[in-house]
Amino acid sequence: MSYFNTKKFISRRTMLKASGVSLALPFLSAMLPAHAKNSDKQRVNPSRFVAINNSLSFYPPYFFPEKAGRNYAPSPYLTLLQSHRDDFTVFSGFSHPNHSGASHSSKLTWLTSIGKPKSAGFKNGISIDQLIAKKVGASTRYPYLSLGTSSASLSWNANGVKLRSESSALSLYKNLFVDGTEREISQRMEVIEQGKSILDTISIPAQKLNSTLGKNDQEKLDEYFSSVRGLEKRLQHSRNWVKTPKPEVDFKVTKDLEKRDVIGKQKLMFELMALALETDSTRVITFDIGGPFFVPSKIQGVKTSWHGLSHHGQSPEKIAELKLIEEAELKAFNHFLSRLKPSQKHGENLLSKTTVLYGSNLGSASSHNCKNLPIIVAGGPYKHGSHVAHDEKNNTPLANLFVSFAQNMGLEIDSFGSSTSSSVQEFS
Repeated sequence: MSYFNTKKFISRRTMLKASGVSLALPFLSAMLPAHAKNSDKQRVNPSRFVAINNSLSFYPPYFFPEKAGRNYAPSPYLTLLQSHRDDFTVFSGFSHPNHSGASHSSKLTWLTSIGKPKSAGFKNGISIDQLIAKKVGASTRYPYLSLGTSSASLSWNANGVKLRSESSALSLYKNLFVDGTEREISQRMEVIEQGKSILDTISIPAQKLNSTLGKNDQEKLDEYFSSVRGLEKRLQHSRNWVKTPKPEVDFKVTKDLEKRDVIGKQKLMFELMALALETDSTRVITFDIGGPFFVPSKIQGVKTSWHGLSHHGQSPEKIAELKLIEEAELKAFNHFLSRLKPSQKHGENLLSKTTVLYGSNLGSASSHNCKNLPIIVAGGPYKHGSHVAHDEKNNTPLANLFVSFAQNMGLEIDSFGSSTSSSVQEFS
């Protein structure tokens, strides 16, 4: 099979044009010479999904309990969550699909469950949050929120393209709760109206171009048009919300925290996430907590970069410093759970309607392995209070949990990514 276009040479500057509208094309091999809506009941009390990833994991001996079952003795880290013991389940023994020879790149596929992200020709798939957002996102101002303490993102669309992540708490606050001026709203509407029908306008020139391309270019062009269609759907969605007043909240962000205040930034993002869920501004959130190469500020006793400490090599001194950071993380997460639990929504606390996945793509950052991932699932419709231990030698895919999450959100699926089962033992 030929992988080169042999039909026609196309200029890199080629644009599809019709009725005064033009659309730039992605780079194609042909540009080289040859051979070179929810129910009312769901609206009243909808389910929600949140995924939080700490890309530098946790020190395993301080995270995992020694015994399984409901009567487990909490580990040093889990003692920090004991006020919510009956609101979460801790898992051990889960693995990432590329558990062998994996590294930090496994974060790229934490929510997609696609294997071997460093391999040649790797192509990612849709992340579980985006699959859920396609089902429930139309009912809220923002179909999903992709957040991070840096520019990294956990969210990938159906074409395996990474979605933009918001790392500015101030920008997130403005997007969620600050209305624009009449002029700003008018300008926003004008942008939406200009962009919402571009593919319809250039459909005939696109069809003519497609007929001249080789198979690979046709596939690439189709993928590109799919991305444009996705953008148009988001623009149309924005059109329906742009004139709707944003909710008022008793909270204000006036500036972003300095980047070295990693725990302060987590706390601020957690607060905004809770407010976004409370106001039903969104029902799907991902939050990537990246470990910086600089020394975190405002954590007394920490003198080394977080990334450096996570690669401790079993040094007692580094582990002691790392513990200070990870304890602060667990305390911030505990406060997030507390924010959700007392939030009464139509007679139920918000945590009971929000499935929260909290964990890491790495079992150990020090050894770069993706086995025995530290995983907590809180809230949602599940019966909590246990340590569910899988035999890590069996490499039970984390994606098995994703099937349950999707089903809880109303999707009729029985597999996702590398999943091997539609259920997880002792967890329902």
